Amino acid sequence: MQWQEVRSIYPSQYVLLEILNSHTEDSVQYVDEVALIRAIQDPDEATKELVKCKDNNIVYHTGQEKIAIELRKNPFYRSR
Repeated sequence: MQWQEVRSIYPSQYVLLEILNSHTEDSVQYVDEVALIRAIQDPDEATKELVKCKDNNIVYHTGQEKIAIELRKNPFYRSR
């Protein structure tokens, strides 16, 4: 399913998606095709789902025109 289709079916909502196809340009991953898992009404629930996401799953808001994910090569971790 294309992102524009998801946006038209679920306007102004958070959705849980599986990334099926994407490409990378200049350290940004652009998602081309997704599988809709479910819509999420509550923003707090969307945040909880995002934290639990693994592999190719993401939570995204349909208010965004494109799915663009900034890739970080060397994330910094702080510990004591």
